[in-house]
Amino acid sequence: MKTEPLIRPESKIVPLAELLDRVREWRAEGLGVVLTNGCFDLLHLGHVTLLDGARREGDRLIVAINSDASVRRIKGPSRPIVPEDARARVLAGLAAVDAVVVFDEPTPLELMIALRPDVIVKGGEFVADEIVGAPEVRSWGGRVKIVPFVEGFSTTKLVARAALPERS
Repeated sequence: MKTEPLIRPESKIVPLAELLDRVREWRAEGLGVVLTNGCFDLLHLGHVTLLDGARREGDRLIVAINSDASVRRIKGPSRPIVPEDARARVLAGLAAVDAVVVFDEPTPLELMIALRPDVIVKGGEFVADEIVGAPEVRSWGGRVKIVPFVEGFSTTKLVARAALPERS
């Protein structure tokens, strides 16, 4: 039985310039590239379900995560709970993930345009036509995929639950 070589998770965390080279190599091999993005603060079942669903849409999965500053702008001063380097490392440790890149812009649009993924994937709360980058990805023949939410799992709900006093 042939096994895949062990890939160190740290090698999956790459700056955009290096990721562009990897994407060119993957495309030269005829591989389809999928991109999803988000904060991924306090990784939970909903995130893992999203990532597994995204990976099924192509051959290589890139996860773009918001920088700490970007998360603060979106979620407020108490977030993120987990710093970007730790969030990136946890995501890179998942088998479904082929690359992780951190972005600081308000949206991943510039990143999407640079990478030109074949598919962009978001979680169930989104409407395909309203997803950042959807028109651009479709303009080069790509697709937009929504992975259904796992009910009851969100970082906001987990933080709220963790803040509740223990019951005896």
